[in-house]
Amino acid sequence: MSMFDFQPTLKGTLIELSPLRGQHPASDRYKPEVFRAFFLESLASGGALTIRECQTGRVIGSSRFHGYNADLNEIEIGWTFLARSHWGGTYNGEVKRLMLRHAFHFVKRVIFLIGPRNIRSQRAIERLGAVRVGARPDAAGSDAFVYEITSNACTQR
Repeated sequence: MSMFDFQPTLKGTLIELSPLRGQHPASDRYKPEVFRAFFLESLASGGALTIRECQTGRVIGSSRFHGYNADLNEIEIGWTFLARSHWGGTYNGEVKRLMLRHAFHFVKRVIFLIGPRNIRSQRAIERLGAVRVGARPDAAGSDAFVYEITSNACTQR
């Protein structure tokens, strides 16, 4: 397999994912100083993608690839956020399906690290076929459950 492409442009029915750039229209985030740090970290990661609604062209969130490990043949998908108006499954599901489809061109395993109290995200990723396979600290050192989807499992769905 070739080197992982962290910032593709991916287009679905509802959304388009494209590389995150240095400007962002959500300057009225609940706590701007908190969002600013998150945004700068996302830019520095090299794997962040903007989520844009196809119908309106409006930016509605972001997600990212992280932790590519060629030896383990895996990548992590995470740090996804959507505007509250787009919560509820269809948009997040399409984001994850597009990112999974892209990832499986490069790796055989995609992992998701989700906080133990983040039940909403756990259920959403389970609906996509992810299975909880353990626990470990996330990038910030917080406890997280490890969920995985393998290319074999994904093609059988």
